Amino acid sequence: MTDLINPNAIPTDNASWQPDPEHPRRRPPWIKVRAPSGETYERVFELMRNKHLNTVCEEAQCPNLGECWGRGTATFLMMGDTCTRSCGFCDIKTGRPSPLDWAEPNRVAESVKALNLRHVVITSVNRDERKDGGAPIFAMVIKRIREVQPGCSIEVLIPDFKGNAEALKIVMDAQPEIPES
Repeated sequence: MTDLINPNAIPTDNASWQPDPEHPRRRPPWIKVRAPSGETYERVFELMRNKHLNTVCEEAQCPNLGECWGRGTATFLMMGDTCTRSCGFCDIKTGRPSPLDWAEPNRVAESVKALNLRHVVITSVNRDERKDGGAPIFAMVIKRIREVQPGCSIEVLIPDFKGNAEALKIVMDAQPEIPES
């Protein structure tokens, strides 16, 4: 008698599948990620390239990028693709960032309109080289999205601004919101 496991006998429902280190099995079907593709994915991809925008999806190498972009959603990453911090949980590159692009809020807002988003998530890299941490960029993008896509709710995932209360006030005065679910 052998210790081999019949791969056809492995349960496919997520709740009953349990790893067994002594008897390695095939990966469960829910762990597989499909290669990004499809018309909507291509549209989001082209839009990000044409508008010279970053997304946390790409920069943090999220494995769900194809699924989200395939549904026409993305999390916009403001203030470049280089962070001034090296956090252990993030895969965004660290280093000296490029100067801020003050036209970026307009390009993000235009993309929100092009995708006809009803809800948008905006985040950023840390910009510790700036006293304000880049807070004015958040305020600008909130204002611009409201102008070009009325009714779109705006969720911001802001940095800690190194505890600068004035920087936080700049963002809060622009009145982002997170809708109730």
